[in-house]
Amino acid sequence: MGDASDDALMEGLARVCARAGLPSPSDLTRLTGGATMESWRFACGERMFVLRRAPSLEFMANRPFGHDVEAEVIRKAEAAGVTAPKVVAELEREDGIGSGFVMEALPGTSSPKEILEFEGADTLLSDAARDLARIHTITPGDLPEAVPVMDYRQAIADLKAQFEEAGGDRPIIALGLKWMEDNCPEPCEPVLVHGDYRMGNLLCEPGKLTGVLDWELAHFGDRHEDLAFGCMAVWRFHRYDRPALGLGSLEDYFAAYEAESGRQVDRNRFRYWLIHRTVWWALGCLNMARIWRSGEDRMLERVVISRRTSEQELDLLMLLEEDAPDEERARRVAMPEPDPEVGEATDGELAIAVSEWLASVKERFDGHDKFQWAVARNALGMISRYNTAAIPAFENAPLAQRILSGESLLADTGLLSELREAILATIAQDVPKYPALAVARERWT
Repeated sequence: MGDASDDALMEGLARVCARAGLPSPSDLTRLTGGATMESWRFACGERMFVLRRAPSLEFMANRPFGHDVEAEVIRKAEAAGVTAPKVVAELEREDGIGSGFVMEALPGTSSPKEILEFEGADTLLSDAARDLARIHTITPGDLPEAVPVMDYRQAIADLKAQFEEAGGDRPIIALGLKWMEDNCPEPCEPVLVHGDYRMGNLLCEPGKLTGVLDWELAHFGDRHEDLAFGCMAVWRFHRYDRPALGLGSLEDYFAAYEAESGRQVDRNRFRYWLIHRTVWWALGCLNMARIWRSGEDRMLERVVISRRTSEQELDLLMLLEEDAPDEERARRVAMPEPDPEVGEATDGELAIAVSEWLASVKERFDGHDKFQWAVARNALGMISRYNTAAIPAFENAPLAQRILSGESLLADTGLLSELREAILATIAQDVPKYPALAVARERWT
């Protein structure tokens, strides 16, 4: 509940609405999802609004800018013609409900599962390219100095520091970091980068994009970063076959962006940022466990997301192996068969039993509780599949350090196969339904 109870939240929200000239709020409902910020939908008379706020004031302490600056970024984007929500008020300390802002609710759904089944995906792809092109017209002089300008090399150094703090023992992530150091592009003229432009942060109706959400990662940098981020395999969800946001082809996406912006897409820079942001999200997933352990935020979703690091490692290896010698790429790996269970119930079987009981009480949950119910079942599934005998030595700090230093390369005999075997076994345990897993198995086994 962040820094306030339900009653206190309504009281504070009433003060915010009064300041904005709105009627008293009603029908407050917590929206599902949101791995970092909370979202609450409510009514003011006949109009609907959304409160976006931090889970705690402490959570905002180390962020690059506050919600006041984020609100200003959204206002500037809306003025540039981006399909962004209208911000009506920012929270103030005397409101007593933390840090955040209130914006008008927009129509449409943010559910990737629904959006990626809409007819008219080509129109949505064009809308997305249009909005990115308009976001990229905003330059550093247009916004407060608090919005950072990315230093590419410093960004890599920061990711390396995160890697070491997380144990420095994941060879595939080390491989990505080393590749980034060796292939970092020269800086280009910085433009506003949304930083999280992907399915899950876009509101859509059939054939129409209706809103761009979650601007907390906005910064100035390379426009190719925005283009690449939404094309990561993880954000394509069940439409792995559509590399551009899960909506279509890269060729159509680039053509729409170039037509709107008047600027060419550099394929090499696109690939760099695809790899960079895959490493970034892999480390972001790992960091979720640290946040949970620290007590900073004990949200259930955090510990589950930490186990999805393997998704990014799989995607990263599939991207990086393009540079491996043909003879190494041609090697095949075998998938181990789990031992049959005998004797008393295992920990995994206990997890399955609890998961089956949760399935029987599904209808007792709704709203955010139903979302947490689904996360809990995912966590139990991970536990039920845990089998140390089936997983090769995957957390290998010595190998990771050799990769970072350049001593071990994908050209080394057998290294690619070793990493393939490790990540296949790990992700089969963590997220066996991840769409890229089926593709990797077909390629590698």
